[in-house]
Amino acid sequence: MILSVPFLIFSVIAYNVIVFMTGTPFDTVAFEVPMLSGVIWTFTLGDMLIAGTLFLLFIEILKATRTSGNSLVDHALSTIVFIVCLIEFLVVPEAATSLFFFITLITLIDVIAGFSVTIRAARRDFAVGPQSY
Repeated sequence: MILSVPFLIFSVIAYNVIVFMTGTPFDTVAFEVPMLSGVIWTFTLGDMLIAGTLFLLFIEILKATRTSGNSLVDHALSTIVFIVCLIEFLVVPEAATSLFFFITLITLIDVIAGFSVTIRAARRDFAVGPQSY
């Protein structure tokens, strides 16, 4: 049942904690790396949040390949996370940022990819219809 929890909710929670509890700006430099070209690559807190969110999206897509009974619950919860993100983006002034827009977009991709991958995997598992790939 723990696998039914959409992991992208952790990115939304992290964003809200950073904005509402700590007030740290997302353009705060997390670390800097000198490159061979001589420039310094800066990695900000917002970059770190997006990188973590993309990693969680990867895990969510892997979870979508399961064809168990919990996959329906997982998709429903992922859809709820997307709806919450969309409402927060439209209504909450602190969430009207490009960073939160990209998090919302990633949750939408999770919903679409989750349903698509599950349908495709179920079609292969049960051999429904013609098999044309």
